[in-house]
Amino acid sequence: MIKNAAGIMVEDLSRKGWRKAFLLVSLMVRFTIRFFKEVWRPPYEFNEIVKQSYQVGYKSLPLVGITAFIMGLVLTVQFRPSLADFGAVSWLPSLIALSLIKEIGPVITALICAGKVGSSIGAELSSMKVTEQIDAMEVSGANPFNYLVVTRVISTTLMIPMLVIFADAIGLIGSFAAVNITDSMGFKLFLKMALASVDFFDVLPAFIKTIFFGLVIGIVGTYQGYNSENGTEGVGKAATSAVIIGSLMVFIIDMIAVQITALFS
Repeated sequence: MIKNAAGIMVEDLSRKGWRKAFLLVSLMVRFTIRFFKEVWRPPYEFNEIVKQSYQVGYKSLPLVGITAFIMGLVLTVQFRPSLADFGAVSWLPSLIALSLIKEIGPVITALICAGKVGSSIGAELSSMKVTEQIDAMEVSGANPFNYLVVTRVISTTLMIPMLVIFADAIGLIGSFAAVNITDSMGFKLFLKMALASVDFFDVLPAFIKTIFFGLVIGIVGTYQGYNSENGTEGVGKAATSAVIIGSLMVFIIDMIAVQITALFS
């Protein structure tokens, strides 16, 4: 009897979990549809977009740059012994460039932004919700969704692809530094060898998916903050949920992008 009761309880909790997940997905889809409707409606908050782009882009440069440099350096150090066993050390710059541009650079940068930017947006909007600033904007006749959500999503969509380009460049510099630890190679020669195997169809899919990374990080962060509940407890919950769901969505989009790219390659 106890076993049956426990089994029923676990099954009931599982059903509730799936229902909660489907409800979250449906609400986020509605939120996204609302964003695409509101983005075309005036007033257009250009000043706020510039301000948020500064917060998302410029203030993330140090963290992204340091991570990308270490990433390029470590990849080079790790790959070199394996390539040396096959006498293919000359392929090292090209291998690192392709790895950074096609996969590692976009995904790692997006995950950093999901942690830093997504949590910041979620916490900021959640605290505004708790202190009833969003309600005050609605009472005053302003459009809080346009001012708070649209501007931040546009900023993440624009800035994260730029951060990925920056990360790829710094990653190549880190790789160049690692190559010169054991060998001696000029930067011009290294760059020529690194980009020799990179073509337009390597760069384009990687760039396109970074736009979706930026969009989904902005949507998830603003959704969690804009719809937070439970007072001050909701601030921390919104920030944590923005990071977890944003990171998960980055991996899902990357998986889909890889499958689509494989079909056309």
